[in-house]
Amino acid sequence: MYLIKKGNVPNQAHVGIPEGLHEEEHGRRGFAGPASHLYRRHPPTGWVRIDGPLRPRAFACADLSTPDLRAADARPVEILASPNARVCLSRRAETMPHFVRNADGDEIQFVHAGRGRFETDYGVLSFEPGDYIVIPKGTTYRIVTESTPVLLLIIETPEPVELPERGLLGHHAQFDRGVLTAPEPAPVSDGEGREWDVHIKRNGEYTRVVYPFHPMDVVGWKGDLWVAKLNVRDFRPVMSPRYHLPPSVHVTFQAGGLLISTFVPRPLESDPQALHVPFYHRNMDYDEVLFYHRGSFFSRAGIKPGMLTLHPQGIHHGPQPQAVEASKGKTQTDEVAVMVESQRPFTVSPVLEPVELKDYALSWSKG
Repeated sequence: MYLIKKGNVPNQAHVGIPEGLHEEEHGRRGFAGPASHLYRRHPPTGWVRIDGPLRPRAFACADLSTPDLRAADARPVEILASPNARVCLSRRAETMPHFVRNADGDEIQFVHAGRGRFETDYGVLSFEPGDYIVIPKGTTYRIVTESTPVLLLIIETPEPVELPERGLLGHHAQFDRGVLTAPEPAPVSDGEGREWDVHIKRNGEYTRVVYPFHPMDVVGWKGDLWVAKLNVRDFRPVMSPRYHLPPSVHVTFQAGGLLISTFVPRPLESDPQALHVPFYHRNMDYDEVLFYHRGSFFSRAGIKPGMLTLHPQGIHHGPQPQAVEASKGKTQTDEVAVMVESQRPFTVSPVLEPVELKDYALSWSKG
């Protein structure tokens, strides 16, 4: 197939959209495959009701009471699951009294609130809001809290976490690998004389292993598999002054059928004809989850830090109509958000129901 133009359309996508029309992208393979742009008289999100499993959903995750908020030895709660990833939420109020080891997959833990440190086989890494902590499968660790509550978004993937290929942008786009932080060996010797538990997860079940010494006794390490830290303040987003770039340019990590992207403050397009807000689209090959970390989320009203939205593959989403008009007077975004895209559909855990915004699916039609 090759490019065909029919009817009233601009020559350039996302630029010079005819007055009164609404651009929608219909594509495959996320934003990397073949695509067409449809120019509609009405926003494709202008429905009056939705019945069925594809309705967009939103949750106030910062209000969810998790087991590890109530008890120091409890585990995070799983909120979303697909064959590509399991997404958990932790609201820890106290230091973990035991260590854990995930034998089911790599973990990416995003710090939304709180401060502390990860004690790992490889050493200690302090954490603060905006940190990603990438923990390879099989690493032993525990979380020590210093300011609470700690709120973590945890993404577990059975495929290894990798940095995406940047293509023509080069290896230094978004962030140079020199900004990644590695832990220094920190063997502990003051744990002698007591027992320490390590809880090992495999196939979703836990095995308890008890040691008569402190498990963190590594005095040195070398190799290319290690716990890494990356903070969002080190991101230098890719920008274009004359064209609204697709979300795929913001991919931070990938793992098989999973993509994790980071949106940080950036200048908006300066060309007066260029679209400023995300375009309407129906992502046919990925479920899209957005976790809102901080800032003013100008493409949507009613979104606060600590909220999470789910837009299933196959149904439209995009900016609220009033956000399109409001964006014309803005020159920069002021938001930090994490997007998790799964090729296989997510199942929503019932634990999220108490914090769900029930009318979210109709928010596009509200003024």
